[in-house]
Amino acid sequence: MSSSSPSAALAASLDDPERARDLARMKRLATGLFLLAAAVFLLCVWLGEETGAWVGYVRATAEASMVGALADWFAVTALFRHPMRLPIPHTAIIPRKKDQIGASLGTFVQHNFLTRAVVEDKLTTIDVPARLGAFLAAPGRAERLAGDAGAVLHSLSGLLRDDELRPAVAELVDRKLHATPAAPVVARALELVVDGDRHQEVLSAALRGLARFLDENRVVFRAQLGDASPAWVPDWVDDRVFDRVFTGVEQFLDEVGEDPRHELRRVYDARLRRYVHALRTDPVAAARVEELKKELLEHPAVRTWSGSLWTNLKDAALAAAADPDSALRARVAGLIREAAELLQTDPRVRELVQRHAHGIAGYLVERFAGDVADLVGSTVARWDTEETSRRIELQVGRDLQFIRINGTVVGGLAGLVIYTVAQLLG
Repeated sequence: MSSSSPSAALAASLDDPERARDLARMKRLATGLFLLAAAVFLLCVWLGEETGAWVGYVRATAEASMVGALADWFAVTALFRHPMRLPIPHTAIIPRKKDQIGASLGTFVQHNFLTRAVVEDKLTTIDVPARLGAFLAAPGRAERLAGDAGAVLHSLSGLLRDDELRPAVAELVDRKLHATPAAPVVARALELVVDGDRHQEVLSAALRGLARFLDENRVVFRAQLGDASPAWVPDWVDDRVFDRVFTGVEQFLDEVGEDPRHELRRVYDARLRRYVHALRTDPVAAARVEELKKELLEHPAVRTWSGSLWTNLKDAALAAAADPDSALRARVAGLIREAAELLQTDPRVRELVQRHAHGIAGYLVERFAGDVADLVGSTVARWDTEETSRRIELQVGRDLQFIRINGTVVGGLAGLVIYTVAQLLG
């Protein structure tokens, strides 16, 4: 029999050498009492009533003990198999009724345990938030759960096919970007920049960069002027003209950069604000931005980026989840600790969790109680008949042997009482 079969799984879970020894010992004890009663009966038959009146009492007791022992042996054996392998009706009850027993067991569990009333009544005696909070607050628990979450994330990623998700994510991003109007987004971004006066900071940085660029390339610009100047103009004239123009440009840049109220800054601010307004109200301006967005999205570099987005995100998430010292793991562990503290100390959170625990538990039992019952019934139905009978006997057979023992003892006492009453009446 394959180790993966349902009966093999049942055997692996129920095999218990100690139970088997106890069952065999109880069977020997019950059988021994029967044999003792039979031996006493035969001895009394051999002695005969001439030996004394007491022989009749002992014989009746032994005879009734044998009858009780045999009757209860038959009853116990009939639960699990045909006595003496004879197909007697209404025997081998468990093998014959295994499927019905499984279905009945599932129905019994469903109607008596998996009900909203039973579950909610049990939950009223349990402080769910406190237990959950204590569980999460145990030393090292947050770090272990964060690691487990990382392991789950890694396992889930193995189930996903990158060659299918990569184009799907790229298409989703591309469709979302194309469907989102660019003008309102750009207008809002520029509005935030202008309201925070960041656009003046950008201008100042640009002026400083331009001044530095001019200074670093002064010789290049002088050479360009010399090449463009007529040959008959003396070099000293070119030098004076270049120095005056270059110095004037540098002074202008310095002046604009240092004066926050410079006219150029005011014009720059006004033009930028008008452009923001145009993006919100002028269809032509909005259309130009939209065209620019489309050209940008169609650029090969952007297409390549969107195509690699899923892989980059997944690799980054998996690397962070696998690193015990990553910010992601630390954040998840911190959230777990915060949740544990709230579950233990915050009355509103505790009341909310307790109330929703009732609702969730009630929904789950109503939704899945039938499925659990079907699972019990179908699982029992898949078990091997003989193996199931043998395993159930292994679990409860030791206690059932007391029925045989009690039958032997009670039968003997009943026989003694009946014989005594018969003697008195006779």
